[in-house]
Amino acid sequence: MRWRYIIYGLIALLLLFAALFAYLIQKPVPERITYGMSFNTVYARELGLDWQAAYDALVDGLGVRHLRLAAHWPMVEPTDGQYNFTELDYQIRRAEAVGAEVILAVGRRLPRWPECHIPDWTKSLSPEEARTELLTYIEAVVLRYKDSPAIHLWQVENEPFLKVFAFEHCGELDTELLDAEIALVRELDPGTPILVTDSGNLGTWRGAYSRGDYFGTSVYLYFWNPELGQFRTILPAWAYRFKEKLVALFYGKKPTYLIELSAEPWLITPVVSTPLETQFSRMDVHKFNDIIQYARDTRYERQYLWGGEWWYYLKQKGHPEMWERGRLLFDERYVESDA
Repeated sequence: MRWRYIIYGLIALLLLFAALFAYLIQKPVPERITYGMSFNTVYARELGLDWQAAYDALVDGLGVRHLRLAAHWPMVEPTDGQYNFTELDYQIRRAEAVGAEVILAVGRRLPRWPECHIPDWTKSLSPEEARTELLTYIEAVVLRYKDSPAIHLWQVENEPFLKVFAFEHCGELDTELLDAEIALVRELDPGTPILVTDSGNLGTWRGAYSRGDYFGTSVYLYFWNPELGQFRTILPAWAYRFKEKLVALFYGKKPTYLIELSAEPWLITPVVSTPLETQFSRMDVHKFNDIIQYARDTRYERQYLWGGEWWYYLKQKGHPEMWERGRLLFDERYVESDA
């Protein structure tokens, strides 16, 4: 008799876990996905592109109206106390002119390798001096652009809790400094929400989700390394819905974006020194279609693509396939489910 009750109890427990799991992976299928695009001035220059022409191509050629831009510290303050807003001024003005929304990222850890972007002149500073200078640069950026109608969100740092990549450049995360950055941006521009991001494949989301008004995560489907070659993630798309619902149970429901949907090759050498056939072996239109479908299955209503600079680079090389495929996503007449 006792064994019967134990079995009944185990069945009830399994049913409870099954019900909880079913709840955690539920998320409405969006009627339509709104696509955005990250643009990185430093990366465009690395590809040998005219950054202004590349940016204009995204805005005018692709019709991107939701942009994620990065205020890289070395670009904005190349010399102590001397600011250069040439690139960002142009990008924000163009966004304003076409009625686009901008997520502007500030901090030392921002998109693109080497993950942490720190001016050379700060390397001789003490930790306390570097902290002060970091906050001063953030203040300068926020004060310059906070009144722009294009500013939709402030992103503070990029995947600050991710420890796997670029540790030698970023070091240990100083959570007190991260909280100070967030508090400063909130004080300077209380009317604009703050976005904090974490890795979709490797992050726990807890630290980032609990701190921001909005949360953003990344999706990388195809990877490559010298030992394993190319491989596709084993993480199912429903895992994103599961993690989002789980952290929301503890920290409340927040707007969430798929902030970095990678559609470029995973390389360990610069693009410009990598043969085109190698680039296409790591990313092509077939893989792009797979990525788009996977991302649709995560059910995020707002998804920001990653790799537009590379598409433009290929287009300049006579290979417009990625560019033309990506352009469909920004065509309001095009329904992706019909692809």
